[in-house]
Amino acid sequence: MSVLNRIALALVIIGAINWGLIGFFRFDLVSAIFGGQTAFLSRVIFGLVGLSGLACIALLFAPIRIEDEEYDTNRDFRRNPDVSTEFGEEADFTDVKKDKNKKKD
Repeated sequence: MSVLNRIALALVIIGAINWGLIGFFRFDLVSAIFGGQTAFLSRVIFGLVGLSGLACIALLFAPIRIEDEEYDTNRDFRRNPDVSTEFGEEADFTDVKKDKNKKKD
């Protein structure tokens, strides 16, 4: 994730927390910190949060990528399609039993 996307996401989270405070407690934290809803700094923060929300729309539709170092190759079913034991099917060991009986004789 790029730095710009992380900043946008952080601002969206700040906006969501602010809206949660407004909804639950009727308290506007941004306005309280920066001098009211009509103060210039508050309007800048509200504008940045709004632009960040628009930028995060792209994150909503972005494909999910798995980083190589986090990817467990043992669970990669695209490369290893033999997943018969994953569904509770019993393994066939009849050949193994025959080999053991032959060795005993």
